Amino acid sequence: MLETLTEIPEMDTAAEAHLFNKVTRRIVPLILACFVVAYLDRVNISFAKLQMQAQLGFSDAAYGFGASVFFVGYLLFEIPSNAIMVRTGARRWIARIMISWGIASAAMMFVRDETWFYILRFLLGALEAGFVPGVLYFYTQWFPAERRGRVNSYFFGAIALCGIIGGPISGGILKFFDGLNGMPGWQWLFLLEGLPSVLLGIVVLIVLDDRMEDAKWLTPAEKTLLASILSRDRKVDSTHSFLVALRWPVIYLFSLIYFGLCMGIYGFLFWMPQLVKSAGTSDPLIIGLITMIPYLAAMAGTVLISHSSDRTGERRWHLASCAIAAALGYLISATWPGHTVLLVLGLSISATGVIASFGIFWMFPARMLTGAAAAAGLALINSLGQFGGIVAPYMVGKVKDLLGSPSMGLYAIAVVCAITAVLIAWGLPRKIRFRDVVVARGQN
Repeated sequence: MLETLTEIPEMDTAAEAHLFNKVTRRIVPLILACFVVAYLDRVNISFAKLQMQAQLGFSDAAYGFGASVFFVGYLLFEIPSNAIMVRTGARRWIARIMISWGIASAAMMFVRDETWFYILRFLLGALEAGFVPGVLYFYTQWFPAERRGRVNSYFFGAIALCGIIGGPISGGILKFFDGLNGMPGWQWLFLLEGLPSVLLGIVVLIVLDDRMEDAKWLTPAEKTLLASILSRDRKVDSTHSFLVALRWPVIYLFSLIYFGLCMGIYGFLFWMPQLVKSAGTSDPLIIGLITMIPYLAAMAGTVLISHSSDRTGERRWHLASCAIAAALGYLISATWPGHTVLLVLGLSISATGVIASFGIFWMFPARMLTGAAAAAGLALINSLGQFGGIVAPYMVGKVKDLLGSPSMGLYAIAVVCAITAVLIAWGLPRKIRFRDVVVARGQN
C-alpha cells in the first residue's frame, strides 16, 4: 500500500503562511459566497414546493422529475462550459455563469404548469454548468495539493452554510411575503433569491484574477514563491491531455464514486423540508429553522474532518468513513420518518458525511489531471457523477407517490452510499492510495 510520507525541502514557512493567508482572504470568501447563492438557487425549489405544489397541482413525482431535470441541462453543458472557460479565463466565465443562472432562477416565479417548470429547471442547470469544476480547476492555479483539502472543504462547506442561511430565509419569505402585492410567497422566493447571484457575478469580474501573473495585489517575491510551491506538487501518472484522460479506467471509477456521493447529497437537499413537514411540522418558518440543524452539524463536522485529513495527509479512509456516515444517517431517517428528532438526527449524520466527503474526494482527480485535462476531466467526472442528482430526487418522489412514504427511497440511497464506501476503501488502485505531503505543522 503506497501510503508513505514524502519529504520536501524546508522552506520559509512564515512567508508561506503569510502568502496563503493573503491568497485565501482574496479568493475563498468570494468563491464561498458564490457557491452559497448557487446552491440556494439550485435547491430553493425544495422550499417553494411547500406552497407551489398545491397551488399548481404538481404530484410528488412531477416535482421530483423537475428537480432532476436540472441535472440533464447540467450534464449536457458541463464539459463544453469548462472548455470555454479555459479559453476565456475563469473570472469572465464564472461571472457569466452566475449572472445568467441568477436571471434563470428568478424567472422560476413565472412557472404556471409542469411544462414550463421542466423547461426552466433544465435551463437553470444548463446555465450553471461548469461552475463547480471551474472553481476546482481555478483552485489548482492558486493552492498546492496539501492545502486544497482544507480549501475544498471551505468551498463545499458552503452547501452547509446555504442550508443554515437559506432555510430560515426561505421559510421566512414563504410565511411573511405570501400575498404581498398579490403574489404568493413562492414567487417572491424565486425573485429575491435569484438577484444576489447577478450581483455577485459583477463582483467576480472586479475582484478575481485568472492567473497569479495578473494579480496586482501580490508582490513579485510572492508570485515567485507561489510558483515555486505549486511546482513541487507530486502528481500520480498525471496527464495534460483530455483525450488520454478519457482512456483511463480510474476516471470512470471516480465518476462512479461521485455518483454515489451525489445520490447522498441530493436525497436530502431536495426533500428535507418535505420530510420535516411530513414528520409533523406545518409552519414554513419552523421548517426552515429545523432544517438548519443538519447543516450546522455538517459545517462543524466538515471543518473537523478536513483538518484531520490535512493534518495527517490521509485521504482514502477519511473519504470512506464519510460515505459510511451518510449510509448510517439515511438508514436512521428511513426507519423513523415520522419521528422528528430521530429524522433530524439521521439527516444530520448524512449531511455531515456527504458534505465533508466532497472536499476530500476532489483531491484525487486533481492530483492526476493538469492543464486542459484538469478543466475537461474534472467536468467529465462531475457530469457523470451528477447522474445521482437525476436519480435521487425523482426516485424519492416516485416512491412517495406509490407507497405514501419516502422510506424505501431513503433505504435505497443508504445502500448506494454503503457501496460507495466499499469502492473508496478497496476499489481505488494502489498507486493513488497516497498520503499527501504534510508541510509545516503550524500551517494556517
